[in-house]
Amino acid sequence: MNMDIPVYLFSGFMDSGKSSLIRETLVEGDFSEGGKTLLILCEDGEVEFDENELAEADTQMVMIEEEESFTAAKLMELQLQYQPDQVFIEYNGTWQMSTFLEMELPKGWELVQSLATVDATSFDLYLNNMRAMIMEQLFAADVVILNRCDDDTPKGRFRRAIKAVNRKAQIAYERADGTIDENDMEELPYDLNQEIIEITDMDYGIWYMDAMDDPRKYEGKKVRFLALVYRPQKMKKGVFVPGRFAMTCCVDDITFVGFKCKYDKAAEISHKSWITITAEMHYEFAIEYKGKGPVLYALDVQPAKKPEDEFIYFS
Repeated sequence: MNMDIPVYLFSGFMDSGKSSLIRETLVEGDFSEGGKTLLILCEDGEVEFDENELAEADTQMVMIEEEESFTAAKLMELQLQYQPDQVFIEYNGTWQMSTFLEMELPKGWELVQSLATVDATSFDLYLNNMRAMIMEQLFAADVVILNRCDDDTPKGRFRRAIKAVNRKAQIAYERADGTIDENDMEELPYDLNQEIIEITDMDYGIWYMDAMDDPRKYEGKKVRFLALVYRPQKMKKGVFVPGRFAMTCCVDDITFVGFKCKYDKAAEISHKSWITITAEMHYEFAIEYKGKGPVLYALDVQPAKKPEDEFIYFS
């Protein structure tokens, strides 16, 4: 019986730690026990692989230097030549992720995990100057590893930037000495113990992400914020979505982010109108979330003026 051949994809910019992660996994970890490994390199990393170490790990290494050469036919050729039991791919940080994600893989190959590495010391630079390009490498990752972190690394801001384009990603923070930094908690810019938590435009993105990640924290809390109303005619009676348009990656990547809100006077609120809403938050099942999530119960809704900047930002 033919068994599936697991494929592990490593993405991220040059010098972000992909090669080191692969070496640690293959040479120092237990992955070599999975049988013959085919390691496909799509760029020369900062860490060179030792042929003797690879041989001991039963690993064959192949280089594909041009994106045009990274094709389904080439992968099939490698499958026939090496007959691997598992495949590691170190992807080129300047290539489009769609080149791989939309590709028909050889029969039996199955992408089981996608990992992305980020150098925390240069992430700010990329976010400010090459945001769309670096997010291209992160949006489909199951795990994002922020390495070379220190006490000054703005983990919360980096986390929000990543979560804005990849909600499902698990994020790990690794310090320069290779140890995992478990202290990724950040101080919220608002007081959770206030009778009514005032959510400013600047804090909206932080609140949205935190409430989605840890909705139980907000059970029974009252919040007040400026919102744009989403309530098309097809929406169920007594429900609307107060939210904001967020710029997640670039001008071309804008999305509406808000929470389901129950309100018996929802029909009186115009679609796309601006309001100041005070609501109580509860953690409960909602079909819109395909499970449990934060649901608002409106306590007070007042008309409001459109703000000068209609967008909110996650970083």
